[in-house]
Amino acid sequence: MDERTRKTDKELAPGARRRLIPEPLAPWAPWIKARPRSRMRTGIGVIVLVLLAFGIYETARWVRSAPPPGGRFPQGAVQTVGASTAALGDVRVILNELGTVTPLATVTVQTQINGQLTEVGFTEGQLVKKGDFLVQIDPRPYEYLKEQYEGQLARDQGLLAQAQMDLKRYQTLAQQNSIARQQSEDQVFIVDQYAGSVKQDQGLVDAQSLNISYCRIVSPITGRVGLRLVDPGNYVQTSSTSGIAVITQLQPISVVFSLPEDDLPDIMPQFTAGTPLIVTAYDRANLRQLAVGKVSAIDNQIDTTTGTVKVRAQFDNDENTLFPNQFVNVRVLVKTLQNVVTVPTSAIQRGAPGAYVYVINPDNTVAVRPVSTGPIDGNITAINSGLAAGDRVVIDGTDRLRDGLKVIVVGDSGQAAPPGAGGGQGNSQGSGQGQRSGRPQNQPSTGSR
Repeated sequence: MDERTRKTDKELAPGARRRLIPEPLAPWAPWIKARPRSRMRTGIGVIVLVLLAFGIYETARWVRSAPPPGGRFPQGAVQTVGASTAALGDVRVILNELGTVTPLATVTVQTQINGQLTEVGFTEGQLVKKGDFLVQIDPRPYEYLKEQYEGQLARDQGLLAQAQMDLKRYQTLAQQNSIARQQSEDQVFIVDQYAGSVKQDQGLVDAQSLNISYCRIVSPITGRVGLRLVDPGNYVQTSSTSGIAVITQLQPISVVFSLPEDDLPDIMPQFTAGTPLIVTAYDRANLRQLAVGKVSAIDNQIDTTTGTVKVRAQFDNDENTLFPNQFVNVRVLVKTLQNVVTVPTSAIQRGAPGAYVYVINPDNTVAVRPVSTGPIDGNITAINSGLAAGDRVVIDGTDRLRDGLKVIVVGDSGQAAPPGAGGGQGNSQGSGQGQRSGRPQNQPSTGSR
């Protein structure tokens, strides 16, 4: 060992701990003897240097893979798009709501007398007409009681006839002064009493005749009979709340729906003037047309909790396509806008500035043009301002465009399709028909749901 490592304990400072360093590690002795805090700072510095080098490497790699300065598409790139030409056309203003099919009449068949149900004359689900036989209740107790009252009536009628005969005799004798005048006058009141008894008996007989007629229950309306609620052999009573069967009128039938109060100024003048407001009912998916009718009634007050008013539309329902309590989508035709600029709904884009379209310039470059949209009718949208008839707009490939980009138009579809063409209302799910019509689409629609 080196001479410096052979120092005795006496040569060390008092309280110092003896530390022997091997001779091969002697050049590193100052670093080994450094404090732990110095070594920690050194380690942190090394880690920082490694992280800095890694960050520089990743930045260089990202710069190499970054897109060119022109954005997603390099300067001078040409994109393929589909186009259509704005045209003048008619657009229907349609209000879309959710309605419930409600029968004009629903009757729960109840018994008006007590008795045993002996016969059922209908089949569940059967279509019946007004006056058709439904059920029979045992009439015998009421027939026997009627016979009793008829006997009582015959007896009282005999007594009345006898009293009337006596009255004639007494009046003759009274004129001859053969009997007291009081006896003749009393006989008048006796005749009146027997006449009252006869009238009472006749009422009892008529009441039993009515009860006998109640034993045979017929349909009060024309409609469809529901499920049977009471089986033959049961004793039915007037106090029962379930009834015997339920009959609903199906032809005609109505649909009840609600309209926002903001739409009343559009429909009330026409309804008051007697102009038919056409209503079309669609299925729950809003794809298949079920029936066409017209508005028949508007409620007399607005629901303050929802800000809506109830409307009833009536349908002939000749093919029984509407079923009671069925949920349907209804479309109310308010008016038709004539000769307005229209474009396919797929051309309308929305962003921070609102609604806009990509217009194709004569040099086959596209330009962003803000527009104010109007009602949507099927697959077309009315344009209030921003476009003119003859302008070409992009309807396919808009996600790859930017202002000033060069495009190639493939399959120019020409003018916008008129309302109802190519599916019309049937394509409303994909074209935005569900939005409330009659308002610019770049403005909020308070009544839309």
